[in-house]
Amino acid sequence: YSYKWAEVLEADAFSLFQEKGIFNREVSDSFRRNVLSRGSSEDEAVLYRRFRGHDPEPEALLTKLGITK
Repeated sequence: YSYKWAEVLEADAFSLFQEKGIFNREVSDSFRRNVLSRGSSEDEAVLYRRFRGHDPEPEALLTKLGITK
């Protein structure tokens, strides 16, 4: 199940890039600053929430898979 949860995280994070623009500097800097550069220095859920502003939403994966609109 951890692989599927990784897909949820990826789809939800990417949905922000899609919403704001794939090359949006603000979003990419936030992702780097709040997720990539932090490693395991804090709880990963806290790091993700800091980047995304909310918990991961499984709906993003369902949309990616064409299951919902």
